[in-house]
Amino acid sequence: MPKLIVCGRGGCGKSTLVTLLARTLGAREKVLVVDTDESNLGLCKMLGQNPPEMSLMASLGGKSAVQKKLLASLQQENSEKANYFKENLSLADLPSACVNWDGMVGNLRIGKIEHSMEGCACPMGSITRSLLKELEVNNNEWVIADTEAGVEHFGRGILEGADLILMVIDTSYESVLLAEKAKGLAEEAHKKFFVVLNKVDEATEATLRRELADRGIEVGSAISHSSDISGANLVGNSLDANMQRDSMDKLVDKIVRLCS
Repeated sequence: MPKLIVCGRGGCGKSTLVTLLARTLGAREKVLVVDTDESNLGLCKMLGQNPPEMSLMASLGGKSAVQKKLLASLQQENSEKANYFKENLSLADLPSACVNWDGMVGNLRIGKIEHSMEGCACPMGSITRSLLKELEVNNNEWVIADTEAGVEHFGRGILEGADLILMVIDTSYESVLLAEKAKGLAEEAHKKFFVVLNKVDEATEATLRRELADRGIEVGSAISHSSDISGANLVGNSLDANMQRDSMDKLVDKIVRLCS
């Protein structure tokens, strides 16, 4: 099944969508949620899980070791192609300390910013690119990557191993402009792309659909504003797929059709 990248501007609801989608899929299939955002700390809380024992970057020797390998690759002919994993990598091959499973849903952290002045997040982006490229999933397995805000990860090449890119659009013109940029980047990489509207009501949904249609951007699903979701996110409670069951079921059906 697919490897998905979920992106969008800061605060649009990327982690909310990732959690609801993982919960919906996890009722019947195995789902690995990959936290690629080096600064966001709330995804595990939304999933109702504890963070893994260690990050994937830590299992590879830490940021300095990863950075050294990345810099070495930049000096070679195949720059930007540092690989950290074997070919035909499976979910079972991932270090057990790096994945926390709760039933059919697991979460994995690429790495987090731990100290001030520690430098850029490029090593984490390099790990994510290599992981998504080498990881192979079976018919009953999914991978959903929650990314940092913006489109920098497109430049890092993490979409190379993805099957589909979902962009979350909230009720802001900035989201529309960012979606237009992301659509172009996805097309350049020959990746399937559509957007999911979030936190909309009847009026804002109509406006967003019109603005996006003018730019040739496909809307895959819409999630209405929910006081239950807002309240849970405010105090760090876990999210339940039933909070948006109809929207999530429709979204899953669309993803399966696109990727089958």
